[in-house]
Amino acid sequence: MPRLISAALLLRRDPRLLKLPPYLSLLCVIVGVVWLLMLPLDQYSRRTYISENALLPGQVHTYFGGSDQNVFRAYRHEVDALRNKTNTEVNDELEKIFRGVGLKVGRQNYTYHSSGNTYTGENLYAILQAPRGDATEAIVLIAAWKNVRDEFNRNGLSLALALTRYFKRWSLWSKDIILLVPPDSRAGTQAWVDAYHDAHDPSQVASLPIKSGALQGAIAIDYAQEERFESVHIVYDGVNGQLPNLDLINSVVNIASGQMGMGSALQGFWKHSQKYDDNLKTVLRGMLNQALGHASGPHSSFIPYHVDAVTLHPVGHGWHDEMGLGRLIEGMFRSLNNLLEKLHQSFFFYLLIHKHRFVSIGTYLPSAMLVAANFTIMAIALWVKSGHKEVEHAKERRPKIGATKGEGEEAKTKPVPTSVATEREIFLPLILVAGAQFLGVVPLFIFNQTPSNMLTSIFIIFTLFNAVLPHLASHFLTTSIPQPPTVQQYQLIKSFSLLLLGMFLSSLATLNFSLAFLVGLLSTPLTFSRPWHTPSLGICRYAHAAALHALSPPAVVGLGCFLAGVEVRDVLGEAAFGWRVWGLYTPLVVWCVWWPAWLVGEIIVLGRPGSADGKEKSA
Repeated sequence: MPRLISAALLLRRDPRLLKLPPYLSLLCVIVGVVWLLMLPLDQYSRRTYISENALLPGQVHTYFGGSDQNVFRAYRHEVDALRNKTNTEVNDELEKIFRGVGLKVGRQNYTYHSSGNTYTGENLYAILQAPRGDATEAIVLIAAWKNVRDEFNRNGLSLALALTRYFKRWSLWSKDIILLVPPDSRAGTQAWVDAYHDAHDPSQVASLPIKSGALQGAIAIDYAQEERFESVHIVYDGVNGQLPNLDLINSVVNIASGQMGMGSALQGFWKHSQKYDDNLKTVLRGMLNQALGHASGPHSSFIPYHVDAVTLHPVGHGWHDEMGLGRLIEGMFRSLNNLLEKLHQSFFFYLLIHKHRFVSIGTYLPSAMLVAANFTIMAIALWVKSGHKEVEHAKERRPKIGATKGEGEEAKTKPVPTSVATEREIFLPLILVAGAQFLGVVPLFIFNQTPSNMLTSIFIIFTLFNAVLPHLASHFLTTSIPQPPTVQQYQLIKSFSLLLLGMFLSSLATLNFSLAFLVGLLSTPLTFSRPWHTPSLGICRYAHAAALHALSPPAVVGLGCFLAGVEVRDVLGEAAFGWRVWGLYTPLVVWCVWWPAWLVGEIIVLGRPGSADGKEKSA
């Protein structure tokens, strides 16, 4: 045992150990990426199933149809007459329809301000009280006047009106049914659900005049196309990457395919081969939507309040009509009506491979954790390395037999490098890293406060300033302070920055896996950034800085907009709107986590340490 302890102590002091962390960090990144690429394989995913037995999807016979189609056409005729009227005039007419059916009606005004634009409107909603309930639980049916693509939701609203009239005739409901008609799919739904849970700002959003019980689920209809459809696109992404309970999606797929004969689509794939290529594309599209965190439909605003919700969007050209979609929604409402409590048995964290296979959090989370761990490993290694320095110590050696007197004296005093503990100078590194973190508030504030018509020009100015800022900061550190940073201080600067980045990303991975993985992957080159000591390697220094600049947040945002074919103004405006209305935290991660780490990495690459090798001589 004593030999084992002594061997461990010797290994601890072995300088070769400090050469391993860069390779370990690289290995973590490679394994994390390979891990993600293996998830679409059937061996690493699971088949979907219904965990909540009370749902009983597809076990009841649906009766919506027949004469209800005439009712649907009549409502569509009335909706067409309201197409060119104002929001208030539309709500006046719809309120008459709801009251004629015998429903309680409420109206709510809201006004939001973002990027110099004003988003104002009036929500209309009606409550169908359950004959067998006590108003303690409710299910929401959402039919926005316009969908997320700003298209007139003509058939969706008409179908919702016909379904409400149909539901009124049944006495089997144990939960109230709320029909919500917001003027749009972005601000109106958020205002209503905030006010329903008393989480709204009274200066912007009015309180609701009437309410029902706890919301158990929500189904949104996005039916803007005129022709018949082939399959139903299930839109399930919520704000900040939150997802509904997997049982809700599985129930839609089960009822659509098993009872209605409809196809189901996810993430914009109308035709899915269920092979590796399409599986990987579905996963990557889902990760991109989750990382962006924006609202993908009117249902997205409900998910942060633990109300499971999806949007049903008919797509394709087939033989299914509005009556088939109505029976699908009826089947979903009948299933949700069976629940005794909120959905909780299935997964809330998952990646859907296709409609019949998924990956749970326990399988995909290690990939993001490995990417985040590479920063922590390098930070700890740099902290240990900064506490030691190499000192050339004169060590006596026995002269060789037959050596001359001069050779013997030289052999006795030959310097041998050795590592000794040294005090860490942490004041400057702490100030620099903390300053970079707080500096991230500046672009966050600028892009959230700038009017939308100036966002493009402000983004170009900031991008140019972003290219110059690391050079100015490095020049200031090198020439404008009494003592330029030493090799040890650059090590500590990088250690503190990577430690914060690893801590943030590992915590974020449990909330928004996709955002943590993508930011970690784009930040991986920061792990291997270092100052170039030799002045003759100036070309390498600036080439390294240019490579890092290509992965800076402004460059990635600009490239992403170019590849997606959208304007930077629209993306930044959507982010500002999400920050103010939805509580979107993606801009916070980009500008206050990713950008400060990138800025510190650039300063390190452009740095010129005061002591080139950190060695000191002592006799």
